[in-house]
Amino acid sequence: MTYDRLVCANCAAPVSEGRCPVCRANRQRMQQSPWGNLSPFALVTLFLLLVATAAALVLAHQPA
Repeated sequence: MTYDRLVCANCAAPVSEGRCPVCRANRQRMQQSPWGNLSPFALVTLFLLLVATAAALVLAHQPA
């Protein structure tokens, strides 16, 4: 999940706005993460690619 969709439990504002110290700390932590900048669409695409690759490997190794 990206930080622009999160709501802070401390101040009830979007984390992307950084209104309180908790928001700012979490926003900074998520921006440093390589997965924090991925959009939900990109995550779904990566997951589907992984499933397709696994299915192709299973089908390739089945006896004829």
